[in-house]
Amino acid sequence: MKDAIEELYQNVSLPFEQARAMPPSVYTSEAFLKAELEHIFKKDWFCVGRASALANSGDYVTLDLADQPIIVLRDRAGDIRAMSNVCRHRMSTLLEGRGTTSSIVCPYHAWTYNLDGSLRGAPAMTQNAGFCKGDYMLPSIRCEEWLGWVFVTLNPDANPVAQDLAGVEAHIGDYNMADYVETFYETHIWDTNWKVLAENFMESYHLPVCHAGTIGGLSKLEEMVCPPGEAAFNYHTILKDDTLRIALAHPDNTVLKGERRRMTYLLAIYPSLLITLTPGYFWYLSLHPHGVGQVRIGFGGGMSRDYVDDADAQDNFRQLKTLLDEVNVEDRGCTEKVYRGLSSQAAEPGHLSHLERPNYDFAQYLNGKVNRHG
Repeated sequence: MKDAIEELYQNVSLPFEQARAMPPSVYTSEAFLKAELEHIFKKDWFCVGRASALANSGDYVTLDLADQPIIVLRDRAGDIRAMSNVCRHRMSTLLEGRGTTSSIVCPYHAWTYNLDGSLRGAPAMTQNAGFCKGDYMLPSIRCEEWLGWVFVTLNPDANPVAQDLAGVEAHIGDYNMADYVETFYETHIWDTNWKVLAENFMESYHLPVCHAGTIGGLSKLEEMVCPPGEAAFNYHTILKDDTLRIALAHPDNTVLKGERRRMTYLLAIYPSLLITLTPGYFWYLSLHPHGVGQVRIGFGGGMSRDYVDDADAQDNFRQLKTLLDEVNVEDRGCTEKVYRGLSSQAAEPGHLSHLERPNYDFAQYLNGKVNRHG
């Protein structure tokens, strides 16, 4: 087996004008996945989703981040917090999925925790002289909110989210992303490597072909702008017409001017938060490896607050959601084909288009995290 980390290092050593796609081993190597979990998913911030999904006390979501079970919830004080999803008794996991609860009850022996992680009660423990309820607390995990997004990290030394993503705010501050309202959230598992799907989002070069049955005809390659990325993210922009009204700024929006009233940002926030942000709606993917050949996907979206009270906008968004589902079917087909292809012995990476600049920047980011040369 080729050393995928070394191959990636050689790959990114070329300037963008000569660059090729990442080598197949980066997607198929178990050793590379192990390095990603250790140096990326255990170290960087990971997006859980939107804060609006945790609107009320007791609302929670669960996730596994680099094999660590985590609860994220809104506590009784109204704060969003994250903690270990592992009971302090016999180490069962506690909550599953998403929902609302007034307390956290272990499904194994009914040890019960408050929403701040403190132990409320433990049946049949009075005869153990060493047991003290006050000694037990679910370990807390760093959690921050940024522009309506909720992030967690296992790394106590990670920079604050807002510090690393100040450049994103500089680009899209006038969109007021914090005020967008999530209206759907789903989870999926696809049979492809997580980076294949991330890269698929990062370039719109594939739109006319992969999405010929849906949005391909509306995608104008000559209007796509792909500037160099920054350390924590990359982006590109496309311009939308009035085919979908809620892709444009609402008539009451007086902040966005000129072309920005129809400009869509495709933001890739490392390692794996991918946001399509228009003046009227947004949708996103939050990706986590599910082994080498599968990706676990959080898929959500909604509208800017400008459109929430428009009756016809609700119908417009329902039509959009149907379209997004169709686009996902096409993306799944394309990205699963890519994974099958790069797993073959004949796979060799080709040169990148100028429209794939974000992919090059993503490769540079990955290399900076896992390589032994830095």
